[in-house]
Amino acid sequence: MINTLSTLEAIEKMNQLGRERTPFLFIIDFLAQRPVVLPLSQIDPKVILFDFNGVHNGTTHPTPHLSPFTFSKSPLSLEDYTPKFELVVEHLKRGDSFLTNLSIPTPIHTELDLKTIFYHSKAKYRLWWQQQFVCFSPEIFVQIRGNRIASFPMKGTIDAQLPNAEERILSDKKEAAEHATIVDLIRNDLSMIAQKVWVERYRYLDTLNTNQKSLLQVSSEIAGLMPSNWRDFIGNWLFRLLPAGSISGAPKPSTLDIIRRAEGYERGYYTGITGVFDGENFDSGVLIRFIEQSGEQLIFKSGGGITARSQVHIEYQEMIDKIYLPISNATIHRNSSTLQREVV
Repeated sequence: MINTLSTLEAIEKMNQLGRERTPFLFIIDFLAQRPVVLPLSQIDPKVILFDFNGVHNGTTHPTPHLSPFTFSKSPLSLEDYTPKFELVVEHLKRGDSFLTNLSIPTPIHTELDLKTIFYHSKAKYRLWWQQQFVCFSPEIFVQIRGNRIASFPMKGTIDAQLPNAEERILSDKKEAAEHATIVDLIRNDLSMIAQKVWVERYRYLDTLNTNQKSLLQVSSEIAGLMPSNWRDFIGNWLFRLLPAGSISGAPKPSTLDIIRRAEGYERGYYTGITGVFDGENFDSGVLIRFIEQSGEQLIFKSGGGITARSQVHIEYQEMIDKIYLPISNATIHRNSSTLQREVV
């Protein structure tokens, strides 16, 4: 049984553990209503497993070989997605938001359970919470080494197999505008807690390998210098950055209201953040690429950033393309009902 905390309790506990230099894990939901903060020494691996850039509490699977499995998805129809998209675009054109992240829950079907997916997936941030969810996120939220803080927002995804994929994603005006908005938002967020904030790298590409295809993902690196006593107030400065700008939008207050009305469901821990303080350094990731257990059904939550230039069929397809398992060298039998389309 994992006890969740109030925001104030979580802030105070993180500050205390930081001052004591006690290593701890945290899991914070999208609206920061049910945070979890646990000293690493108190984590039961039968309930929570994590692996964040090689810092983990047990990642050796008892049966390393993965048998052939099926994977299919049953996404919302384009017809039902369109009104949600149009509501977001209406607010964007009115100036209520410059960028809004719209997400959708999608039922998926596979013989694999959440724990098996955790053990066999490949990602920078992997987290399994018994009977709750599994996450295999490629996105860093913030990292601190010494006094240097860095954030790595991801905005822009395309099928790597498409002709001239790299050129297409980097020259796309909508994608460029979306990415610039997020970089500006993250730079402003870091400026609230750090000094001398700068953009270290702008719009570089990473390759993500999935059970379906390879994707190109566009990221940037924004850095700054933290006060020397940042470890004593981890809760205070971390909660000032929430929710993560890359999965909410800008400006945050009005955009959160648009998200609530357009999506019509509770994100829960999806698009929250998770990470570890190891007693000296800090590492955290955004809870995207997320599968939730809902009774006997598995729900994959995915989405993307919408701007006034967005086209509904492209955003719809990006939402579908992000529904995958980052498992390579495995035999996957795909159900014929699985949607397979190219990003155009």
